[in-house]
Amino acid sequence: MAENEKCSSASTCSRESCEGCPSKGGSSQSLIEEMNPFSSVKKVIGVVSGKGGVGKSFVTSSLAMAMREKGYEVGILDADITGPSIPKMYGLHGPAEGNDLGLFPVLTADGTKVMSVNLLMDDEEAPVIWRGPVIASTVKQFWHDVYWGDVDYLFVDMPPGTGDVPLTVFQSLPVDGIVIVTSPQELVQLIVKKAINMASMMDIPVLGLVENYSYLKCPDCGKEIKLFGDSHIDRVAAELGVPVLGKMPLDPEFARLADEGKFHQINNPYLKDAVDKVENI
Repeated sequence: MAENEKCSSASTCSRESCEGCPSKGGSSQSLIEEMNPFSSVKKVIGVVSGKGGVGKSFVTSSLAMAMREKGYEVGILDADITGPSIPKMYGLHGPAEGNDLGLFPVLTADGTKVMSVNLLMDDEEAPVIWRGPVIASTVKQFWHDVYWGDVDYLFVDMPPGTGDVPLTVFQSLPVDGIVIVTSPQELVQLIVKKAINMASMMDIPVLGLVENYSYLKCPDCGKEIKLFGDSHIDRVAAELGVPVLGKMPLDPEFARLADEGKFHQINNPYLKDAVDKVENI
C-alpha cells in the first residue's frame, strides 16, 4: 500500500492519529503519557499562541499567580524548550534537584512550582539546539519524571505555532482546555484560526482568547494609545464562537518587574474573566 494511502491527511490529524498511525506500526489506543506516580495533577491548562512575541509566557504566569492567590496549588510546565522565559521572569536558577521520586520543580517566591529546561542546564544562556523528537521527549519527561506532588492547576507554557511541541502536549497530556494569546494586528484573524483549528482537530476545548498589547496608557494624560491599531479580537471571537477573556495593555512596569525576576510582585487585574473561566472549568 502506498504511504499516502496508509495515513490520513493532516486535516484529519487527531489525538489518536500521528504516532498511533498504522503506517508507523502503532495502535489506536490513547497516547496520553503516564503521570509521575507520586504526583496528582487535577487540571491541565495550555497557553498557546499562533505567533511569537505576543506575551504568552506573561499570560501563563499571570494566570498561575492569580490561581495561587486564590489558594490553589499551582505549577508551570515550561514547554517552550528552545526559548524558555518562565525562570527568568521569576528569578529562578537551577540546577533542579531530584531523588527516586522524580525531579523536583523549583519554587517561585509565591510557591508556584516550575519546571523548565533552563533549570537543568549548566549555562542558562547556552542555546538548546535539539531536533524535534528530542524536544518532544523532554516535554513528556516534564510530565512523567517530575515530582509535581499535589497540584490543582498545571499551566503549560507552549512555544508559538502548531508544530511538534503543541502536538506532543495535546496528544500526551490530559489537557482540559487552552487559552489562546494574541495581539491586535489585522493578521490576528488568520493566526487565531490556525490555533483554534488545531485544537478542534485534537479535541481540545478552547477556553477563550486573551489580547495583549491592546493599548498603551499615556503616563501624562491617561489617554489610551493603540500602538497596533484598532483591535479586531471581538469580531474574530464572535465569528469563531469563543469568548474574549481579557485585554491587557502594554505596561512598562510589568516589563520591568518581569525583566528583574520579580514577576510575583505584579498585580494584573486584566485577566479576571480568564481566571474565572479556568477556576470553573
